[in-house]
Amino acid sequence: MSLINDRLDFSTVADLFLLHDSLQSPAFLDGRLAAALALHDLGAEAWLEEVCLALGVEQPRDPESAEQFLAWRRQALEALSAAGLDYAPLLPDELFSLAEQARGLKEWTQGFLEVLAEVDADKRQAWSDNLKEALTDLEVLAGMDAELEESADNENDLFALTEHARMAAMLLYTEQHPGQPRVEQPPQAH
Repeated sequence: MSLINDRLDFSTVADLFLLHDSLQSPAFLDGRLAAALALHDLGAEAWLEEVCLALGVEQPRDPESAEQFLAWRRQALEALSAAGLDYAPLLPDELFSLAEQARGLKEWTQGFLEVLAEVDADKRQAWSDNLKEALTDLEVLAGMDAELEESADNENDLFALTEHARMAAMLLYTEQHPGQPRVEQPPQAH
């Protein structure tokens, strides 16, 4: 398993998709995963079912594949609930062109918003203004033109948009899981 710092990366999951004869990007499904974990603690079995449905297979091809799909879920859940606030969407990295990275972010955002579309209006109404604003921004992001030309400005803009999506996912998680993650408070001066 190709892990960097014990983390599954985009290419590893994309290769896993290829083993299941799927050419789709894992970004869309990762967006769905982040939203589902934040909203209703998506369980391991339900996640495997969702992955298999998305890949058009009845079950993972082998136990190792199933374990990698479950590791993907665990990784996302641990990052969303960790005090370090180090959740990162599973997106194409710098080995991919800027346009491919932008398409990945757009797909992640679309997957994330697809799960949120199922939330009833009363629950949405209870969300903080900050969360509502972040999600409105994601709706704009989901419609962005992803055909970016290689440039430092576009790279910086894409980084900022990715950071916005990352923060929106963590904000949704923290609002749905009060007290998690337990972020340490700075010591009070006396």
